[in-house]
Amino acid sequence: MTRIGIEIGGTKQQLVAGDAEGNIIDRCRFSVDPKGGGPVIRERIAEELTKLIAAHKPERIGVGFGGPLDIAKGTVAVSHQVEGWSGFPLRDWLHDLTGLSVVIENDANTAALAEAVRGAGRGFNPAFYINMGSGVGGGLVVDGIIYHGATPGEVEVGHLRLDPDGTTVEDRCSGWATDRAIRAAIADLPDCMLANLIGDEQGGEAKHLAAALAQNDPIAQSILDTLTRDLAFALSHVTHLFHPQVITLGGGLALVGEPLRQGIAGTLPEILMEIYGNGPQIKLTELAEDAVPVGALLL
Repeated sequence: MTRIGIEIGGTKQQLVAGDAEGNIIDRCRFSVDPKGGGPVIRERIAEELTKLIAAHKPERIGVGFGGPLDIAKGTVAVSHQVEGWSGFPLRDWLHDLTGLSVVIENDANTAALAEAVRGAGRGFNPAFYINMGSGVGGGLVVDGIIYHGATPGEVEVGHLRLDPDGTTVEDRCSGWATDRAIRAAIADLPDCMLANLIGDEQGGEAKHLAAALAQNDPIAQSILDTLTRDLAFALSHVTHLFHPQVITLGGGLALVGEPLRQGIAGTLPEILMEIYGNGPQIKLTELAEDAVPVGALLL
């Protein structure tokens, strides 16, 4: 049975066709300027969805959306990154557009399901997933089922406070926050290696971190040290509350790779209660940028 999986993010959008096991057979990926808001994203989704449906004749649609939802009503509660989504009847809109059955989920929950079933979380229970993209989200899978708290929103790890003044994990550890930190650092050191790698680019600076780290750039290492310390602190709260067997790192910042994983894994035990030992296994996503669309197919 063919189905459609949709990822709706702050910048990146993906639509895939695939099967009930999460195997992707066709895809469309595009970026939309978030300043255009929800209406611009919906217009492009409608255009691309029509093409996929004509080509593959799917029977249902699964969606991973970047923000808290009221799943019972099928509506968006809010998008913290993009205007024009709050209160939007996403499930009904897609059903009216296509005539197909639609199920919607938060994107981090959707990715958490994919990693638990098909990715780095296989064989672990509970399995936690943290997504570090435009924003920061989290998902928990227990006994193969997405954990849901009271509506709307759950496992909102990106909104954990890092200090009493209200600084959140998302303020410091999202892709956009890391871009800002890099811009601030290289403004004072315009001849550093990281600045040379970035050149005249505006936006997406974090994608150069891995290359700078591989060349032992001290500015990149300083940014990574701050990032991993903040993430380990946040994930210590996750561990003390849920004690997952595994924490999988996903989203664009996970492309930093092993230095990010090692930094968190090395710091986390220092801030856990002793009986937890080294804590959960810290793993990098296996599904990478396919985590949300694969999870949307599994929904």
